[in-house]
Amino acid sequence: MRKIKLSGREQAVVRAIDYALGSSGAELQERTQIEPQELVDVLNGLCEAGYVEVTPPVEKFGLHEYADDHFEINPSYAADLRETMRRG
Repeated sequence: MRKIKLSGREQAVVRAIDYALGSSGAELQERTQIEPQELVDVLNGLCEAGYVEVTPPVEKFGLHEYADDHFEINPSYAADLRETMRRG
């Protein structure tokens, strides 16, 4: 098992993503109530780490694009992230 450390906001976002279907950026903003610019920063960080994947694939997205993008947990990290959420 990989040791994953997430901040509180990162944990909130990972918990808000539907593991089966994924979630849109707008859904994540509604579920987490994190300010949009901060949510974009958190999502970009999770994508850079490889924990979250975005559709359509982009290297980085901004405040104006994230709401319509679709975010999913990377299947390679799903079990490790679930374990991190249980411990965290």
